[in-house]
Amino acid sequence: MVKSLAGLQATAKRMAIKTVAVYSDADANAKHVSVCDEAIHIGGSAPKDSYLRWERIIEAAKATGAQAIHPGYGFLSENEEFAQACASAGLVFIGPPASAIKAMGLKAESKQLMEKAGVPLVPGYHGADQDPVLLRHEADRIGYPVLIKASAGGGGKGMRAVDKAEDFDAALASCQREAINSFGDDAVLVEKYVQRPRHIEIQVFGDMHGNYVYLFERDCSVQRRHQKVLEEAPAPGMTPEMRAQMGLAAVAAARAVHYVGAGTVEFIVEQRADGSMNFFSWR
Repeated sequence: MVKSLAGLQATAKRMAIKTVAVYSDADANAKHVSVCDEAIHIGGSAPKDSYLRWERIIEAAKATGAQAIHPGYGFLSENEEFAQACASAGLVFIGPPASAIKAMGLKAESKQLMEKAGVPLVPGYHGADQDPVLLRHEADRIGYPVLIKASAGGGGKGMRAVDKAEDFDAALASCQREAINSFGDDAVLVEKYVQRPRHIEIQVFGDMHGNYVYLFERDCSVQRRHQKVLEEAPAPGMTPEMRAQMGLAAVAAARAVHYVGAGTVEFIVEQRADGSMNFFSWR
């Protein structure tokens, strides 16, 4: 993260844009602090005492006369409240608008948006009715194995694979407990479990005039504990036809939420026995 922020500073310097770094106790000697034109201390080493205290970041921006805030690559980069606070303070949030962050924040709602936009989805149930009997019925309809996923989840939390019907109730209860503890929301969705998956992302860019473009893909299938370890570009085995189909689907997804700036649309790619591939929106 620090290396990337230093890279942003280098780009800004080439464009004659002055930069202000914010830092915690832990990052006082970090490179981005020393290379920026100004640096503001915002709190203790723990993120909850510094980088997650977005009001301090806005205060630092106002105190230094900054006009825009880049949220970095974690912490507040997908925080709807922070994006809205920047807009309310008259600051440019370098990232998607708060409305786009909100639209993609919950898996169930975002999947409904993707479906309306014609983006391929993994067969499943994404509805609001969370009656356990209904959820079990939907799992039976989809066909096992299925995957139960917390609607508000991420990072592999609140997710359970279920191989047979008799295991569904216990898996659902376990998933909901973890979801409420991790995200404060126990709503789930149920999907067909893709057993030979690849994780392929498409890079998209959108401007404030409704123009969108995709700039190819990267394969992020090598993971540990649902966290990416290796990214490979171009994706192995990707055909021009498949790339075009996924790119157009990614653009449709970005347009559906009125995305602005650089973003990533994630897909699960199913590898079939005959060597062909089929793709679905990850969200």
